[in-house]
Amino acid sequence: MLTTRFGIEVELTGITRKQAAKTAAAFLGGRVESSGDYYDTQKVIAPDGRVWKFMSDGSIRTQKKERGRIVEAGREYSVELVSPILTYREDIETLQELIRRLRRAGGFANASCGIHVHIDGASHTPRSIRNFINIIASKNDLFYKALQIEPDRMRFCKKMDATLVEKMNRRRPKTIAAIENIWYEGYSESRSTHYHNSRYHFLNLHSFFNGNGTIELRGFNSELHAGKIRSYIVLALALNHQALTQKCASSKKPQVENEKFAMRTYLNRIGLIGDEFKNCREHLCKALSGNAAWRFRAA
Repeated sequence: MLTTRFGIEVELTGITRKQAAKTAAAFLGGRVESSGDYYDTQKVIAPDGRVWKFMSDGSIRTQKKERGRIVEAGREYSVELVSPILTYREDIETLQELIRRLRRAGGFANASCGIHVHIDGASHTPRSIRNFINIIASKNDLFYKALQIEPDRMRFCKKMDATLVEKMNRRRPKTIAAIENIWYEGYSESRSTHYHNSRYHFLNLHSFFNGNGTIELRGFNSELHAGKIRSYIVLALALNHQALTQKCASSKKPQVENEKFAMRTYLNRIGLIGDEFKNCREHLCKALSGNAAWRFRAA
């Protein structure tokens, strides 16, 4: 589960892209290069050759702090951290410390900011992709409550399309190409369009079919809390592992009376057990109700 390669995008404001890149370079021992492109990308080249990018994103509401108050700011305060390819065991502590450094430098996230986790899709098969779709569809409601997805961001990370899920399970496509065809049904724009409308879902397969071969999970509010970011990454890796290893998965939504118990049980089932993942379980269950819902039946 934890050996799969991943990348992460973290949106923030409060500091400029140049300030963020300078902070990262000082921590990583790297150097900053300005790309001069449309996104005003500031690249931090680390000593190991990997590149950490700080880019502009038009969806971020830019703000900064002045004399203890949050005020509006210019577009230079739109910051999206794009990591290089990472692995959990080797890189999670570095990533967490970088997040802490950016927060101490003045960075913060607001309701317009999100986090996207990209997972290496090289090991996926038609069966595992269908599994992934069904897993997310069945747990949509629980995930959205647990992650408290901001209303401002819902249009960028919609729930699984019920029509898409129904088609996948009725047709049972046997090839990646057949799954791709179903994914893009109903869209008029070219599949090769970078900002294709199909991408704006909790589970984004556009990046798998016409991007860099990754499965993207977009359903996370941005945080500059290192522990919460670790929890999001661990959840993404665990979901990916479940999709890869489970023989089949149902899209049926379970009947949940105690949300917190249901989430804890599910996290244990997908491998987030023991002390190592205790904080992750706490972060992912904190927002859920622990009270069983009363059910009344007519006599």
